[in-house]
Amino acid sequence: MIRQKWLDERYKILWKSFGENSFSFDNVVKVLKDSIHHDPPEQVNVILSELRKGGLLNVQFDPVDARKRIYTLKSKIEMISETLTIEKGLLTRGDLEALLKKAADLIRTRVDYTFILVLLFYKRICDKWEVEFENAYRDALRDGFRNEEAKKEAKRSMFHDFQIPEEYLWENLRKNPARLPENFSMAMKTLAERNPELRDVFENVDFVQFTNNRENAEILRQLVELFSARSLHQVSPDILGDAYEWILRYFAPQKAKEGEVYTPREVINLLVGILEPKPGESVYDPASGSAGMLILSYQHLDKKDADKLFLFGQEANYKTLALAKMNLYIHDIRNAQLLLGDTLLYPKFKEGERLKKFDIVIANPPWNQDGYYEEVLKKGEFWRERFKYGFTTKQSADWAWIQHMLSSANDEKGRVGIVIDNGCLFRGGREKATRMGVLKDDLLETVILLPEKLFYNTGAPGAILIFNKNKIESKKGKVLFINASKEYRQHPEVRKLNRLSAENQSKIATVYKKFKEIKGFSRIVDIDEIEKNDFNLNVTLYVFPEEEIEQIDIAKEWEELENLDKEIGEVSAKIASYLEELERVNKNV
Repeated sequence: MIRQKWLDERYKILWKSFGENSFSFDNVVKVLKDSIHHDPPEQVNVILSELRKGGLLNVQFDPVDARKRIYTLKSKIEMISETLTIEKGLLTRGDLEALLKKAADLIRTRVDYTFILVLLFYKRICDKWEVEFENAYRDALRDGFRNEEAKKEAKRSMFHDFQIPEEYLWENLRKNPARLPENFSMAMKTLAERNPELRDVFENVDFVQFTNNRENAEILRQLVELFSARSLHQVSPDILGDAYEWILRYFAPQKAKEGEVYTPREVINLLVGILEPKPGESVYDPASGSAGMLILSYQHLDKKDADKLFLFGQEANYKTLALAKMNLYIHDIRNAQLLLGDTLLYPKFKEGERLKKFDIVIANPPWNQDGYYEEVLKKGEFWRERFKYGFTTKQSADWAWIQHMLSSANDEKGRVGIVIDNGCLFRGGREKATRMGVLKDDLLETVILLPEKLFYNTGAPGAILIFNKNKIESKKGKVLFINASKEYRQHPEVRKLNRLSAENQSKIATVYKKFKEIKGFSRIVDIDEIEKNDFNLNVTLYVFPEEEIEQIDIAKEWEELENLDKEIGEVSAKIASYLEELERVNKNV
């Protein structure tokens, strides 16, 4: 702000002296030296450079002496006009969602929706590359480069987020519609080779295989033309990120049938609000999916502090990992590290011969994942460190995930939040033994029972478990149970689903933070009582929602009853009259 004011003052002085007329370097030296600021000659270069970067100064070579330059100022009115012209062409959130809705309608359930996301991502980075090139090219010309040299300079990697050869830019790829599959496949392969950070994103994308029939080839052509209609370089990361999330949400019901898990954003919002990531902390998601938990953790902080949050994630599915990396880039999040691998067997984040420790560990892992029993887990890494409370059964790895997350949290301020199946709270056998160990070590802080029908892949109610490696004194030996089973609203888009409203989230988070009891909603329970209940963590065992008592107006009810009696009497009299008439008719026959 101070630097902007400093520059504005110099701009006003120069505008007053020159207006829209051209001037030389020596002219500027004289004007600024004679001004109230008495700027020395060596300061003038800095001022002119800053004005040029701010778009307030045009620079040309002196036609008489090519070693010198001629300057002209842009008026603020001209700058505002240019800005408004640009803004008229900007895509709004509604525009972008309408565009993606058309794309979704094109593919319906015929092909994988990830192709929409890949094309959206590719269009964005190509559009951005072209703008980066134009800016660098103009700067090079102003710095004295000749035309061809300026173009070469503007292609250097220092000016771009990603290295994209010109022949693989979006507009060049679409010039030959007949070769779209081959062109896009080659482009993705080349970008994966030149940009190691994109290897997981593009390495397994095959448009040739995708278009192995005429119908899909036509879908690709239409998708490319659809995305070509608008430029994406000026769309803000927030709007583009929301659009990306819209696609994930739109196809969630379909993907749920195929076993994919989409965590509703309001559930993540609640969990992040409870864990409260702070600047300088690390956040780790061992089942990161499309990176929703990490993105909302980042967005929880002010923009000025968000880059001070360190994000880590591991994902077992390479396609999902690709979606996550694109999602992070589109949200303009660069301080995240995502790795591919089976977390329960081969955790990727290590510090020497130990697990890496984090301030916050957050996840919605696969519920009741089978196949991770003792013999299997012992084949993995760090199993002694991670599964000290016991091994899980073949049928459900829920407590294996919880133990991995606990062992990944640091001892000083480690907080763990997990969205998990309600069944892990009360199942017996090995799971009961594991719960006992965790409770005896006083790691569990809160159990929240969620409403049913929040998730696309199951109607069952989930639970949120909050663990703390360093409980404050007032919470030691206690667990807060919150029964939020009635805290929901009807989903506005999916008839069979419920959702957590902002008010529902606020109520739950407030009770957690205040660690307080509300009759029928929350209760603080001593661990001794939980032990007497055989280490059963079923929330309804400790707090049950009060049924709403209907207020009855006795006088009104009595009046309605008398009216009904009167109506019944009248109907009975009519029936008796009909029967008498019927009997009389029968006698006459």
